[in-house]
Amino acid sequence: MNAEPLPGRIYHAVAGFEDHLIYELERPAAEITKINAYLYHEPGPPRDDIFWWQNRWPEPFQLEFSSINEAASALRAVQRNWAACLHTLFRRGELISSKLPHISSKPRPFPRLHNDVPMGAWTLLDEHSVIACADCSSPFPGGVIEFEEDKQGPPGRAYLKLREALTRMRVWPQPGSRCLDAGASPGSWTWALAGLGANVIAVDRAPLEDRIANLPGVEYIRHDAFTLKPEDIGPVDWLFCDVICYPPRLYEWIEKWLASGLCRNFVCTIKMQGTVGNGIDFDTPKLFAAIAGSEVVHLYHNKHELTWMLGNCI
Repeated sequence: MNAEPLPGRIYHAVAGFEDHLIYELERPAAEITKINAYLYHEPGPPRDDIFWWQNRWPEPFQLEFSSINEAASALRAVQRNWAACLHTLFRRGELISSKLPHISSKPRPFPRLHNDVPMGAWTLLDEHSVIACADCSSPFPGGVIEFEEDKQGPPGRAYLKLREALTRMRVWPQPGSRCLDAGASPGSWTWALAGLGANVIAVDRAPLEDRIANLPGVEYIRHDAFTLKPEDIGPVDWLFCDVICYPPRLYEWIEKWLASGLCRNFVCTIKMQGTVGNGIDFDTPKLFAAIAGSEVVHLYHNKHELTWMLGNCI
């Protein structure tokens, strides 16, 4: 059974933000095909200005099969790791999945390096047709990663997107690393960084929770982070930012840090306001993505926001 390549790529849209992906794909006007509720096929050349996706299938293919066993055998012949992305024919899809190697969906501990192996995805078009990609852009099955949660320590769940970003980067602060946490209040990211043994300079106009501020290695500065110059802070190993602000203001601040040479590793949340066609900024993320060596993604734990990551400490 031969696989037939599909020119272009397939995007798995973020649930609730499908209109964001469609807007990006249609700008400039382009021919796209809706495969199902979340999958969109773009046949044109690769682009680096598409961010609102949960997973990207860069080299999709289609194959026809006559039986459950034949479909599973064909996928196994390509590679081992496959995550189903089903939006129809669920029972038939489950039967195919049962004949593929098991991929665990259990919450993961942190920190932990994920296996650097291809992760495939597939879906059913009809009872006898599969569309698949053997090596997707997300290293996690279907773009989904869950972590073992601590419901007592942090003051919120925002630390989960930080953990996801660092897991994707495959590197994180080490004991003694000097970290700047901008927009730290109430302290979820500071809590997570202190838990790694890092020394954290937490900056916000609002206070940290007392128990976070009193953690070993945490220094709190009551200030608007964006009015602090890099020279005011000095060299740091990592800069983290989860400030609620318009994207251009964040970009202007990051430009100063990049020019200063005082930090080489960054994880910043790009907050979005507005709706498609009414105020949302689709352009500033492209400026972040153009920074050499960096990446802009929508993390599984992001909401109406993107995350910019740049790591140079390996």
